[in-house]
Formats: sequence, structure tokens, C-alpha cells
Amino acid sequence: MRIYFALAALLLLCANTSTSAQWRVTPAPAPACSDLHLVPAPRECVAVEAFRIGSVGLDSGYEKGAEDEVAALKDLEESLATRGMSIHVNDANSIMFLNAKTGQGKELLEKDHLTFDPAMHDEGYAIVPAGAGGLAIIAETSAGFFYGAQTVKQLIRGSGKDAVLLVPTIRDWPAMPHRGVSDDWSRGPLPNMEFLRREIRTLAAYKLNTFSPYFEHTFAYASTPVAAFPGGSITPDEARQLVEYAAQYHITVIPEQEAFGHLHNVLKFEQYSGIGEAPHGAVLAPADPGTLPQIKQWFGELAEVFPGPYAHIGADETSELGLGRSRDAVTSRGLGAVYLDFLTQIHTALEPDHKQLLFWGDIAVNSPELVSTLPKDMIAVPWQYDAEPDFTGLILPFKNAGLETWVAPGVNNWNRLYPNNNEALGNIRAFVRDGQKLGSTGMLNTVWNDDGEGIFDENWFGVLFGAAAGWQSGESSEDAFKASFGQAFHGDATGKIDQAQQAIMAAHALLKSVDLEDARNDYFWVDPFSDPGQKVAAKIRPVVSQLRLDAERAITLLAEARAAAKAANQPLENPEALDALELGARRIDFVGLKFQAADDCVNLYNQARALSATGDKAKRSEVADLLYTIGSNNGRIEDIRDGYTLLRELYREAWLRDNRVYWLQADLDRYDQSAQLWIARGDKWDTQVIQHWYDTHTLPPPDEAGLPAVPAPLTPATPQKPPKSGHWWKMG
Repeated sequence: MRIYFALAALLLLCANTSTSAQWRVTPAPAPACSDLHLVPAPRECVAVEAFRIGSVGLDSGYEKGAEDEVAALKDLEESLATRGMSIHVNDANSIMFLNAKTGQGKELLEKDHLTFDPAMHDEGYAIVPAGAGGLAIIAETSAGFFYGAQTVKQLIRGSGKDAVLLVPTIRDWPAMPHRGVSDDWSRGPLPNMEFLRREIRTLAAYKLNTFSPYFEHTFAYASTPVAAFPGGSITPDEARQLVEYAAQYHITVIPEQEAFGHLHNVLKFEQYSGIGEAPHGAVLAPADPGTLPQIKQWFGELAEVFPGPYAHIGADETSELGLGRSRDAVTSRGLGAVYLDFLTQIHTALEPDHKQLLFWGDIAVNSPELVSTLPKDMIAVPWQYDAEPDFTGLILPFKNAGLETWVAPGVNNWNRLYPNNNEALGNIRAFVRDGQKLGSTGMLNTVWNDDGEGIFDENWFGVLFGAAAGWQSGESSEDAFKASFGQAFHGDATGKIDQAQQAIMAAHALLKSVDLEDARNDYFWVDPFSDPGQKVAAKIRPVVSQLRLDAERAITLLAEARAAAKAANQPLENPEALDALELGARRIDFVGLKFQAADDCVNLYNQARALSATGDKAKRSEVADLLYTIGSNNGRIEDIRDGYTLLRELYREAWLRDNRVYWLQADLDRYDQSAQLWIARGDKWDTQVIQHWYDTHTLPPPDEAGLPAVPAPLTPATPQKPPKSGHWWKMG
């Protein structure tokens, strides 16, 4: 029976919600398809029209049932509400959800000489003009309607009386069936449920359909309760909520539980140490009789709460294999044979769960002649995170063995003050391109938190480029994405957010140019007066000023973008990511400030000692000025102290937006420890250098004053006058 579902709707500002008002749709300047800045970019786009909208209707005549339209409509309605717009019933100027096979949907496709190809069936959609200022989303499945609605979200620009609906003619469908993110939940950050819901909604908005949380010890297994720290694990009930919520957004949740290596946080406990390759190590012993039952127990518990067709067994970086209990087996049979045989045993043990198993491809690729021994229904996930020109060598051994492959690039966030998107974009672009070329069916973009300091909201630039690369066919353009991100993700029409991202990318490139790789956390924490810090200082010195200018340019551009949005009464979207970008920029700027201030301390002290050595009483005031510039209420030592204390609070706020309190203190302790180091140095400077000068009119050698003995190259530094009050010692 034909089912008609009529939901006509107006998009109105909340302040203008009268359904009796007569709205007139008038043409507006129309951009070209290349200027739409959609992420992902649609496969085919022509003939954009633009309409100023006082109203946009939502109407439907979908024949299979209303539930598919309701889901897409609800998501669209919720998105508009966040932009200060609401939906009202009206019969004109509609956005329609239409079936591609029948009725008006079929007629509109024929009218525009469009076909709905078989490749479009599962997730594809078309968008065509419909009426004066309306459009139709045409699809065959609920996923197709949903993804069409996601594109419509990006086609509505602005809000209120200035809102514009862009109406292109589009045919669109994904290049890869599985497009997802692997999110590390085992090394520091553990997301709270509020953030997880926001994360799922955001992934879906850019047409990702797979989410894979990574577990080592942070799922609350009934079988291994000791390993899951209170407050630091995902419970089965929370996992069920996540799965149910994700399903509304057409996202399949694939749990990854490490089942071979990366298990130190389990094996360090005495009751589990016996199944390890080495005592309290990180790798399971394949031959131990307790190993497979434990793996089976874990995945059995996961299967109860993650009903999807896939499970990920990890099995990467098993570096201890063959160094302990498996030494003899590896010596006689070879590392590859022992490794691949154990993967096969895991496959057999987990057959009752009826899951298709994914595994990381880094170890198996080293034994290409043995890969064919693996069960053919396993999915190899080769990974590599550098921006290499070619990745075919990582994929071919599995393709040649008849295995399905998904490729796993990365967002390059780990151990960095902000993700290195130079490396991330190059890595994602080429890896996904080669995966598509060799028939890979999936893309699993990775987020890792090796240092325990990760803020997920810093990662959206790389995550969205992965979404674009997995949906778009062939090699995705980095330049097109960099020009589109700010509009597509933040609704920024000024281009300033794109420029801010590129300023941070320039900072990373600058550090690479002096053999410092990129903006790494190590440079944030290292003491510039230590031997390791002095080595960094020698490299960073030539570029430190430009590094700070790049970071500060990013901060300034963000402020300008926010001000422009406020003036236009059009708040920027995803503000949490903007706060995270500013945090990253400020931490990079602080790295530069710290090394500059440390050099100033050395140079100023050298000047002070040279003046004091003259014995000229007339120079004593000048010496005091130099000493106060190094350490006092506004000295260089205090500048470094202030950097750690102020950034600590920004970091804490960013962490709590995304994560549970678990692990936070471990990171805050580093801020506190670093601040205390410079507080102590300031106190020592007051009592053992400045006071010593007033008492004796002599200065100790640099090492006794807490400074490096080797002078730094001279950089401009302006001495400050001694304070008129506030110090307890006597002036003399």
C-alpha cells in the first residue's frame, strides 16, 4: 500500500515562528560547484541555484515507509536547532525525501536526465531542484536519505533573514563501503558519554559509518575486573548505549580488544602474568593453555554488547614474541609462522561469536609467503602513518593472498602539541588512494594517545580529511580540503579558520626544517637548562621567532573569525574544536617563548657578570636591572612559570570537555611539576643571586646560579628596572 508521509516544514529563526506569515523565496547569487566547499565533496555536481529562505519545507512521499524519512528529518531538525532555527509546518517550498524507484522521485531523476546506478543503492543519494526554492533528496535506503540530509546541512548557509539555501544537482555515493575512525581509549583519555554522543553525531555528519574503540584494559570485563581501574573503564551498559545511539546515525561500532600484544596493563597484574610471553610483559604467550580461553572470554563478553558483524583482535607490534616462552618455537619454526599460526588459533576460538575478524597487518606483512595460511574471511588492516609516496607494498601481500583489506592511516596527533596535519594529510591521501586502487573495502583512520595527553577535539581536521578520502573516489585533493574545512566544519565564511590551521601546519614544517621533526610534546616539557634542553635550543634558535609568529597568527586569526561570526550573529559551529586549536597554538607559542626566555637568562647574566667584573660602582644599578630582568615579578623565569600555570587551566578545561576525570591528574601533575621547577628557580634567584649581589657585589658562576655554563648566542633583551617594593631584602 502506498504510504504518504507529509511533513512540510519552515526553517525560521526562533524569533520569527509565525506560521501565518507569507514568505517569499527570492534568488540569491549562486556559487559554482567548486565553491560549495562540501566535505566530503560530492561525486557529481552541476548547476547550483541559490535562494534566500524565509522558509524551507520538508515534505515526503517515500513508498517504503515513513521511518527512514523521520530519522533523516529528525537529524536535520536537531542540527538546525543548534543554529538557532526551528521547523514549522507549511505546504510550500519543500525539501522532499523521495524514493528513486517510483513516483515523483523517479520523475525528477528522468526530468534531469539522471540515473540512480546500482552502485548508489546502499548509501547513495541524489539532490535535485524541486519547485521554487526547494529540493528533493532522492535515495533507495535510509542511509542514502541520511547522507543526503547531511549534505543539505552544509548547503544551508547562515541563519535567519540572511539564510541561503544552495540547491545543486548532485549524484553522490561512497568509494569505500567502510569508512571509520579507530579511537584509542587505553592510554590516557577515556571519553565521557556526552562527548561520545557528540563524536558519533559529528562522524556521521561527514558520512563516516564505522567507529572502533581501542581497548587494552579499559573495558569493564567480568572476567578481568582487576585490570579495569574504577572510573577508568567503559561498562557494558555504557557500551550498549553507545551502540544504540550510533545505530541511529548509521554507524557500526567495532570493538578492538588487543588479543596478542599491547597487553602490559593486563599482564602487569600477578593473576594474569602467567599467560604472558615474559613475566609482567606486554605480549601473550601463544602456547600457554590459559591464553586462548582468556581471549575467548573477552570477545564473548564484547559480543554480548556489540552486536555488529565485526570484531578487531589487534595483534600489532608483538615485539616480545620469541624473546621469552616462545623462543624455541620461533627459533625452530620462524617468527612469522608462530605469529600467523596463533592468529589462526584465535580465529578458530572465536568462531562461535560469528564475527568477521580484523587484525593489524604490520607483523604479517613481513611474511608474505605465509599470509595465505590465514583464514580467508579475516580482514587485514595494514597501517603506516608517515606521508610516504606509495603504500601498495603494505596492501599487496594480503590482496595476493585473497584477504579483504582495510587501510589505516593516522591523524598524527600522538606525542604532539597539536596534530601534524602536514604529515597526516599526505599519509591519508596516498594510503587511501592506494587502498582504493587495490580494492580495499575500508578505511580506518587512527587516533592514538601514546603520551596520555590527547585532546580529541584537536583531531577533527585529520578526521574529516579521512572522511573525505574514504567517500571520494581516487586521490583526494589536500588543497581543496584545506580551502573547505573552515566552511564545512565551522560555518566560517571568512577563510580565517582555514588560515589558522595552515599557520599551525607552517609551525610544524618550520621545526622539521631544523631537524626537530615537528611540534612535539617533548619540547613543551623539557627543561631548557638541561643537557637535552640545550640540544633542542641549539636547533630551535634560528627559527624560534618565526615559530612564535606562526602560532600567534593562528590565535589572532581565530579571534578574528569569532569576532566576524559574532558581528554577523552567526555563531561558529563546533566551538570545542576551536578552543582546542587555540590551546594547541598557545602551547606551541609557549615552546618558543620558553627557549627565548632561557636564552635571555643566559645572555643577560653574561652581561651582568661582565659589568660586575669591572668593579665600577656606577655600573651596579645596571647589573641589578639585568638581574631583575632574569628573575623577579616580571622576569624571564616568571614568564616560563606563568606559561605552565596558565596553560594548565586551559588544558584541564579542554580535557574535561571530552573525557572522564580518569588519568587527568597524571597530566596536570606534569604542569604542576614544571611550574614548581620555575617557582623554585625564581626563589633561588631572589635569595642566592640578587640578594647575594646586594650583599657582596659579586656574582657566582652560571652553574652555581642555576644557568647553563655555555653562553647562548646573544639575542635582544631589554633589562627591567628593579621593583620599588615587594622584595624582602634591602636595597644596597
